[in-house]
Amino acid sequence: MSMLQQRMTTDLNTLTLAQWLSPAFPVGAFAYSHGLEMAIHTGVIATSGDLQGWLSSVLSHGSGRNDCMLLRAAYDCDDPLSLEVVNDTALAFAASRERLLETRLQGAAFCKTTAAIWGGDAVELTYPVAVGATAARMGIDVDLTAAMYLQSLISNLVSAAVRAVPLGQTEGQAVLAGLSPDCVDIARNTAQTTLDDLQSTAFLSDVSAMRHEALQPRIFRS
Repeated sequence: MSMLQQRMTTDLNTLTLAQWLSPAFPVGAFAYSHGLEMAIHTGVIATSGDLQGWLSSVLSHGSGRNDCMLLRAAYDCDDPLSLEVVNDTALAFAASRERLLETRLQGAAFCKTTAAIWGGDAVELTYPVAVGATAARMGIDVDLTAAMYLQSLISNLVSAAVRAVPLGQTEGQAVLAGLSPDCVDIARNTAQTTLDDLQSTAFLSDVSAMRHEALQPRIFRS
């Protein structure tokens, strides 16, 4: 393969990832707040600084980092049985009923859409597992996939916060820009991890997700 062909393939893969992880891709990410709505409702998050601190914890110590490891583990699977083990682990690590619903429904929608457009089986997998497995099947770089997945996760949560907190669009984008280096660092630092490294110490985020199940009225499904 020539250098020009390699560059064209890399560019196409980047655009494919951008399509998968954009708000326009039909996984319904806009409907979920990952427990953020509860934190806003109780006043824990009221400013852009509060939001950035909360999301930094989710990324570095909670479901963001775990999702990154699950994505990588799915990417490395070479048979359906090992992929099933990774997916079952992802289900077991969902911190609440709504978190479980969030990852299952988004993953199922992702699998259905990618199978219809890029081929493959429309199996139902959790969201990070589905992204990792599909990226591997299409030969898309795992490091880039992991970093862009994390940025997409945070972007969706920033969007949810802008809708639920009196924050402007510019403040929201500033939070996202501030957390983008974390996405790159976490994607890089999880390169040698395994499923044995899964853990979460973002306790407030997990508890907020649990408490959200009883919140009425509410905007988001999680």
